[in-house]
Amino acid sequence: MRIRFSKYHGTGNDFILIDGRREKILLSTSRIENLCNRHLGIGADGLMILTPASGFDFGMTYYNADGKESSMCGNGGRCIIAFARELGIIMHTARFMAADGEHTGVILDHQDTVWQVRIRLSDVPAIDHYSLGTFLNTGSPHLIVFRNHIKDMDVISEGRKLRYDQQFAPEGLNVDFVEVTHSNLNVRTYERGVENETLSCGTGVTAAAIASVYSGMYPSIPTKENCIQVKTLGGSLLVRFSLSDQIARDVFLEGAATFVFQGEVSV
Repeated sequence: MRIRFSKYHGTGNDFILIDGRREKILLSTSRIENLCNRHLGIGADGLMILTPASGFDFGMTYYNADGKESSMCGNGGRCIIAFARELGIIMHTARFMAADGEHTGVILDHQDTVWQVRIRLSDVPAIDHYSLGTFLNTGSPHLIVFRNHIKDMDVISEGRKLRYDQQFAPEGLNVDFVEVTHSNLNVRTYERGVENETLSCGTGVTAAAIASVYSGMYPSIPTKENCIQVKTLGGSLLVRFSLSDQIARDVFLEGAATFVFQGEVSV
């Protein structure tokens, strides 16, 4: 069987996208892993299937590069909104169902192959401190570790140790190393399921922004909207949210979602 796919990336966080509305797509863990393999397959940090979803524009099923179905992906959510627009499912706004519940999004601009997409993520009801860092779940679990000079870090080695720390067993988590500057945040992420550093992580930069304000590392106006630019290896993203009583509400992630190419593959 051959299926068509599209390749997108959100600030370097890249994905294989498949339209599963007309025919149910059943892929084994090993097949997804092979498709995401950068030497033996198409190559991607993850694979998404756009599915029918009653009462919504579409559904989003997300798999990490290890082939396992995973939690919410912020950059993936922005890319699948752009994909849905290309398929003619939506025009400028989207309402869809993902692993962590309902999400909405809007296409802000479009030039050639680049879409500017804003997605609303779930509220964050709790922020917890560990000796290793700050933990919060922005649709996926993240440990925020504040560091200086993160460009010189061995993110893979240090991130892997924290990702597999017994405190977070058995599922583990994503690890974000965050450097606070006077005008923005710099973030590098070790992603579980990819088991490597990725060029960007949407839920990770969102977690970094919220944790930075909550910890007093970044100035904010209580109960008002915070708007923070976050720089990753793959580009810049904008995070908006309000924070009060340790709860982050009205959480939005904004940035580019870029079409790369289309193709067909045997599955």
